[in-house]
Amino acid sequence: MNGIYRNIKSLLERGGMESGEAKAVALLLLEKVCGLSVTEALMDNGLEEKNYEQVMEKARRVAKGEPVQYVLKTAEFCGMEMKVEPGVLIPRKETEELVKWVLEELRVRSQESGGRILDVGTGSGCIAVALAKNLKDAKVEAWDVSETALRIARENVERNGVKVKIRRMDVLEKGLQQSCCVQERGEEEEKRKGEEKEREGLDVVISNPPYVCEEEEVEMEENVVGYEPRVALFVPDEDPLVFYRAIGWLGMKVLKKEGLLFFEINRRFGKEMVELLQGMGYVEVEVRKDMFGNDRMVKAIKR
Repeated sequence: MNGIYRNIKSLLERGGMESGEAKAVALLLLEKVCGLSVTEALMDNGLEEKNYEQVMEKARRVAKGEPVQYVLKTAEFCGMEMKVEPGVLIPRKETEELVKWVLEELRVRSQESGGRILDVGTGSGCIAVALAKNLKDAKVEAWDVSETALRIARENVERNGVKVKIRRMDVLEKGLQQSCCVQERGEEEEKRKGEEKEREGLDVVISNPPYVCEEEEVEMEENVVGYEPRVALFVPDEDPLVFYRAIGWLGMKVLKKEGLLFFEINRRFGKEMVELLQGMGYVEVEVRKDMFGNDRMVKAIKR
């Protein structure tokens, strides 16, 4: 077992990982699988024999291209542990920046309590959970169409001790009907109308929807396209803003006056997003760059 850290790092490098990333991933595996601190891992101290094959098996999976977050079934987001599986996207640092922007804007408005927030296309629930965690009195609702995503989002809500209302909803479906069942007449129809009325007057609508054009797939890394869910990644080349259009119109219906709309976007379409939202009637539309200098986030206000 001597040299387990070096063995894992070397294995990852042979799989094509750069040295710095290989070091970080090796230390992460040894921490999560074996419970070793960085010092213990680097000194090869504290590793029990029973953990050796377990951590090496996971390292081999990562070396073959499987994302380490799926191998460990966990990812860090805004300082929280989030469960992830291949049915949901792995949370990115860029999305953390979007959450921080929302918190920043609410502080400027002296709305540290958060008000009422809707996260559309919640996936793992990372955005909704982070906002609920940081806004003590916020009423947060999260939508997704995927049963897998909804299950994982519920687990992350429970894991992080927050309150988020999780619903199965298809934002592209005409009339925003609940997609989990066919609505019945009478009491069920009245219930749905009541829920829609209740949803009006939101303070924030936020979404990180699918936005990668199909033609961009050839430029993407295999550990993304080979493992992460296509339905959460890609949009048709001929209509790349399809989700933004639907969610934008939803925002015009459910946001209160001066309510905020936030999106994570494809870096190629910053200008087009401004034009789209202004055309819908939003004002003060702002594009913000991510840590890599790419157009990545949009904020708009309903008037």
